[in-house]
Amino acid sequence: MESTTITKLREACLKRGAAGIKGMSRLFRLMDDNGSRSLSFEEFKNGIHDYGLTFDDQSLKELFNSIDVNGDGTILFDELLVKLRPPMSESRINIIDKAFKKLDKSGDGVVTVEDLHHVYNTRAHPKYQSGKWTEKECLEEFLKTFEPNDDKDGKVTKEEFLNYYSGVSASIDEDVYFDLMMRNAWKL
Repeated sequence: MESTTITKLREACLKRGAAGIKGMSRLFRLMDDNGSRSLSFEEFKNGIHDYGLTFDDQSLKELFNSIDVNGDGTILFDELLVKLRPPMSESRINIIDKAFKKLDKSGDGVVTVEDLHHVYNTRAHPKYQSGKWTEKECLEEFLKTFEPNDDKDGKVTKEEFLNYYSGVSASIDEDVYFDLMMRNAWKL
């Protein structure tokens, strides 16, 4: 059973729109003073406060411990994002998987510019049409959509793709509409 503090934190993120969880990630990465990609309890507490949320000390400690899955006394950013990702139905996860598989032409579990070249047409992109960007630049910009703000390496993992669509999913009530949106977007 999921804790009510996790639910409250998730709801606060989602109130800020689909990008709310990404915003939380961005804020906590800023709080990571030593660049360890993890947060101590104090860094976490400050991050929650800076995000404008209030929890009593006991609830905050419970929240921290529920996110710190490996129990090492720090929260890894991946632990945080997995906990904040809203639960999705199996049908939504399946359609996201289908889209990812379509994009991952090489089948190596990572979508790159080379993979996109075969499935995404840039000819209608305004910057391509104006000559400002090449096809490769359009594809690189498109890939950045799915990557965390501080980790744009031009390679989209299945987890990054799922995290992105988890945020989108949170703003769509009906599974049928989500499925239709994915099928139309990715021509599935």
